[in-house]
Order: sequence, then C-alpha cells, then structure tokens
Amino acid sequence: MLAQLLIAIACLVLVLNQVNGFATTSSGRAGLRSLRMAIKDIHAREILDSRGNPTVEVDLTTEKGVFRASVPSGASTGTHEAVELRDGGSRYVGKGVLTAVNNVNQVLGPQLLGMDETDQHGIDHKMLGIDGTPNKSKMGANAILGISLAVAKAGAARKGVPLYRHFADLAGNHKDLVMPVPSFNVINGGSHAGNGLAFQEFMVLPTGAPTFAESMRIGTEIYHALKTVTKKKYGQDAVNVGDEGGFAPPIKNNKEGIELLMHAIEAAGHLDSVVLGMDVASSEFHVDGKYDLDKKVRQPGSTAKMLTGQELGAFYQDLCREFPIRSIEDAFDQDDWENWTAFTKQVGKDVQIVGDDLTVTNPKRIAQAAKLGACNALLLKVNQIGSITESIDAVKLAKQSGWGVMTSHRSGETEDNYIADLAVGLCSGQIKTGAPCRSERLSKYNQLLRIEEELKGKSTYAGHNFRKPLWMGN
Repeated sequence: MLAQLLIAIACLVLVLNQVNGFATTSSGRAGLRSLRMAIKDIHAREILDSRGNPTVEVDLTTEKGVFRASVPSGASTGTHEAVELRDGGSRYVGKGVLTAVNNVNQVLGPQLLGMDETDQHGIDHKMLGIDGTPNKSKMGANAILGISLAVAKAGAARKGVPLYRHFADLAGNHKDLVMPVPSFNVINGGSHAGNGLAFQEFMVLPTGAPTFAESMRIGTEIYHALKTVTKKKYGQDAVNVGDEGGFAPPIKNNKEGIELLMHAIEAAGHLDSVVLGMDVASSEFHVDGKYDLDKKVRQPGSTAKMLTGQELGAFYQDLCREFPIRSIEDAFDQDDWENWTAFTKQVGKDVQIVGDDLTVTNPKRIAQAAKLGACNALLLKVNQIGSITESIDAVKLAKQSGWGVMTSHRSGETEDNYIADLAVGLCSGQIKTGAPCRSERLSKYNQLLRIEEELKGKSTYAGHNFRKPLWMGN
C-alpha cells in the first residue's frame, strides 16, 4: 500500500514538473493565456421587454465572470431591417423567441466556445458566416446580437476598461470622449400612441446645457412642466405615459403638439437652452405614393387632402421657420429617395435630416444615401443590423461622410444600458432613449450620469456641436 502511494506521488510530481516546464516556454505561456482568455459558456433564455413581449437574453461566461446582455425590439420598424426571429403560433401571440434562443444554445454558442472574447470582429463575423444570409433570417438578428453584446461586455472586462472605452478602442476612437446631447421624446404620436397625431415623436434637445448632468435637469424640468400644462388643458387621462415615457394627449394636429411643447419649455424657463426634434416616421402614413397626415383619424368619405412629398417638405419648412426645430427623423418613406434628396439639399445646412427606416444602420444603405445626399445623419439602432461590429462600421461610414449620429433605443426595451456606453465610446454626440420616465429608459440616462462623473472633466458635452463632435470616424 505504501509503495503504491509513493509511486502515485512520484507520478504527480513528474506531471507537475512537465506542466511547469510547458508554462515556462513561450508557446506554453501563450497556450495557457489563450485558455484563460476564452469563452467558456454561452446560454440564452427568453425574457420580457418593456412592452411585455418576449426577447432574447444571453449569459456569456469567461474566466472573469458571467456577462449578460438583452436585445431590444421596435414597434415602428423599417422593411430593410435585419430579421428579428419570432416563433409564430399562438404562444405569446406569435411573438415568442424560443427559436432564436435555441439558435444561441444549440448552434451559435457551441461554435464560439474557446474563442478570445476580445476578438469582437472575429466572433461577429463567424456568426455571420454561420447564418449565411444577407439579413440574418436563418439565425435571427436577435440571436446574433445577444451574443455580440455579451461579447463586448466580456471583452471590456478582460481588458480591465469600462465598456465605453472598449467600444472606443474597437472603433479606433482615440480622441477625447464626448457626452451626448439627450433627445427627450416627451410627446408621442404615430405608432406609439392612440391619439390622432401622425408624427411619432416630439423631442427636446438641451443643446445649451454646459454638461450632460445639466441637460438631464433641463429636460426633466421641461417634462414636469409639460405634464402640468397637458393635464390642465386636456385632463388627467392625457398624462398617462406611452411606451417610451412620453405623453399622448388627444391632439389631432401636429402643429398643436409643437405649440404645447413650446408652452411647457417657456413655463420651465428654458427657451434659450433647447432646440426641438421630430421623429415623423412618415412610412407609417405613406399611402399610394402620398402622405396622409389624417390617416389615424380619417373617416370614410373624408375629403381631407393627402400631401405629395414636395408638399410635405414645404410643411416641414414652415414648421422650422416658426419653431426652433433642428432635427427631423424619417421625413419621408423609406424608399422615397427622390424627396429625401431634394429636401436635404434644401434644408440640410440648418436642420439635421436623420435616416432611420431609410438607412437601418446598414452600411450599404448608408453608402447609397451618402452618394445621393439623401440625409445627413444616422440613427444608430444596433438591432437593425444585428451586431456590434456592423454597427461600428455603420457609424464610421456615416461620420466619414460628414453626418451626425444619434444613438437610439427601441420602443421595446430592457434594463440593459449598453447604448449609453456606445454613445460615449463612438462619440455619437446625441442619444435618444425616451422621456425621463420609466426605468428601462432611465437606466440609460443614469448610466450616462455615472460615466460623466467617472470621467471627471476628461470628457466634453456635445452641446451645440451635437452634429459634428470631436471624433468623426477617422
């Protein structure tokens, strides 16, 4: 018995010496390091977003811990977006995502185990290769993005840097970091509300604030003033909040919505500190080649006129002359290239014309829009394209074209706050993530407050330069 024990000890010593010898060689050290810097497990599950619809959440495990990410979902979606895979059938009214979850757990995840979590480009492109379709219709953009986001968080932890710094490094942004101007969506219409407003969002941008923290104060004070004036004019029901925290008063006239907002800004004492933005989401009221501003309230036999693209553009210009509107999103239908191009040429110097449904965070659509001069800003929604790498490529292309970039949430959100870090790291200069209300919206704004505090004077606030902040993709 003693002899057997001595033999076992001798064997163990021999093995340990061999491992130690291996670890002291350059190849041995590299091998052990690669084992440490590796994805060990990927697991997805179905959770619910802020609208009560299923979405994908991914846990990615490395030596540094477990890194969790969840995927947002839009209500007003462009036809050119990457495919969000839903199950169909009766379960969750057809909106289940168990197919996408299974694609993570059974297909994508197993093929990524052992890869270096700092290799964002390599991991994203491996997933694109596995999917093999131009719009991610096989695996689902929601499956691919869940992993891509978790990889980014794990990569930042491996490097020992904040997520915003990791995003900046991935993009090649070595400039000083910039805190974005928040674009508060405080009045809702379109697909986000049950009122008669055709335009989807009326927004306040505190460009005159000195810091991001002050911009939050200004935006929040206007929001509370808006609640007061809306309740007084339209009653208690008018201040119930929508999907993104904004109010949806019973307004049928788009100009009336802007006038109500201006009243609130004046009441809050911030007329000199803000400009306005609108997300028109015009694809939602584009009918047979024309634009129906009365689509939501039109009655059978109505003779109310529908507008041509040229007439709609003239209406926008009238509003911009009367009110301090400096940003218009999705001014025309997603395939109405002619009117996009003509309108941007007319007003693009003074007004930001933002492509959302037009560009869908897709480098090919952005390149086409830049060539035509169809818009001058990108709305960055990572789930439109489906990976961090492609999102960064889209932002760089937009910036190199001289465009502004507005980082954006979706109407169906989770408590995940990665877009705050993305906005800072990619120096977008603007962020749209709802009203200062509802936890899934405030999680992003609160993260930005933490980031500004953490940077302690090492960042600037985009302010009036929100269209062209320090780093422009070079």
